[in-house]
Amino acid sequence: MMTADAQRALSFAVAYRMLGSVAEAEDVVQEALLRLHVAQGVANADAFLTAVTTRLSIDVLRSARVRREAYVGSWLPEPLVEDDAAGVVEEDETVSLAFLVALERLTPVERAVLVLREAFDYGFEEIAEIVGKEPANCRQILSRARRHVADDRRRFDADLDERRALAARFLDAARNGDMDGLVALLAPDVVLVGDGGGKARSIAAPMVGAAQVGRALATFYRMGEDWGVTLRPAVVNGGPGFRSFDAEGRLVNVVGLAIEDGVITRVLSMLNPDKLGHLGPVSDLGMRPRSRDQR
Repeated sequence: MMTADAQRALSFAVAYRMLGSVAEAEDVVQEALLRLHVAQGVANADAFLTAVTTRLSIDVLRSARVRREAYVGSWLPEPLVEDDAAGVVEEDETVSLAFLVALERLTPVERAVLVLREAFDYGFEEIAEIVGKEPANCRQILSRARRHVADDRRRFDADLDERRALAARFLDAARNGDMDGLVALLAPDVVLVGDGGGKARSIAAPMVGAAQVGRALATFYRMGEDWGVTLRPAVVNGGPGFRSFDAEGRLVNVVGLAIEDGVITRVLSMLNPDKLGHLGPVSDLGMRPRSRDQR
């Protein structure tokens, strides 16, 4: 029998991949565990929790559609962050920032089929029962979903140590405001995405190109140094990244790096304070000034 901690971990793993939101996932987990607690004669708690969590997440995605479409600027998932460690970190594409962003293109059912199949290795009979479709239909849905996210699937380089070393060099260059050093580590078509949610200072739209992105990053981090900001390496959604803290030790932002073929292909920066609160106190250093009618 699964322990309570194992049940919670499983439900969260499903909900987070479905929603890309820690807060929404935790709400779903609480409801799913409550339903498991009151259910009678559950023979397989694992299967029950996965099914209930998936269905609840589909409902949340449907109800949040208008809100997400009206989101200010670029949308990034709420990050999962761990301190960087010397040991090996297991990377899972299905929880990476880039992959979760790609999943936003899918319908709730497409997302559920893809997540259940690729992250949890569910069979089509099981998936069909969960989402209320025929197995053959689920196969078609999976094929369509894979096509929609194909361009954004990450290719992990074989050597994790090399990815760590590249991320460390990027962090050093960022700390020093070294534009040339940053550009040398970036893919020619690198993309910089910032999510401020309309509340934090962030670029209005994704920025593309090594020279442009390198110049912007060097400027950002040179300004940060003047403000007493420090950068610390971190594991962000299973991959290399770092966090920025203000002089009082409050979190400014979280950055995830996508690395492919020995270069950085995406720099994903989360600044929206609403998506960082689960990680600790959040700084107001990067906040936009409030308008007069908000005062």
